[in-house]
Amino acid sequence: MRFRKSIAGKRIEDMPGLIKEEPELLKGKWQECFGNSHPLHVELGMGKGGFITTMAAQFPAINFIGIDRITDIMLKAAQREYVGLPNLRFLNVDGALLEQYFLPAELERIYLNFSDPWPKKRHVRRRLTSPFFLNIYKKLLNQKGEIHFKTDNVAFFEYSLLEFSAAGFSLRRITYDLHHSGFIGNVQTEYERKFAAQGLPICRCEALPPLPGQASAAAL
Repeated sequence: MRFRKSIAGKRIEDMPGLIKEEPELLKGKWQECFGNSHPLHVELGMGKGGFITTMAAQFPAINFIGIDRITDIMLKAAQREYVGLPNLRFLNVDGALLEQYFLPAELERIYLNFSDPWPKKRHVRRRLTSPFFLNIYKKLLNQKGEIHFKTDNVAFFEYSLLEFSAAGFSLRRITYDLHHSGFIGNVQTEYERKFAAQGLPICRCEALPPLPGQASAAAL
């Protein structure tokens, strides 16, 4: 992939850790890119990058990749003061094309933080928890794989719980009020702090993909 020739595109080219050209060539070679065999975690829709950066700093034995398709949003992340974390990379690509950049079972965890709920029915396919995306995640997650999902939108959360179950994912640690649930170790995103300051409860769950050969509810 090559960046669009825009002011934003030019300015993010100096972003530390940014994979600038042809990230598809790293498919199946991310261990070589990071120089180790640590687990690979991806945040899909990273926004300004605060969450993925904090996670990379806290867990040096895990490799993290922040992904966002919107160049102007990536620019905001580029303007943050990164410390050149060796276990952190960024991709300015479309999440719908994840299979171009990762092999089956190459990922151990996917973070979906405050994704656009796309409330109109004609946009259902764009939701990051739609059947289209869940089928991709099932292919890319390994046997230890997990999806960690957070949102302030209750309707989107309940839609996602149903879709996870229909796709054969096992659900755990489901809460409609994360900040009063007793959950330990939560790393907040910029949106999360904003919503929490407004008194809005945060919904969260973890989804585990079905084991190989395990049928989804929709197939039964």
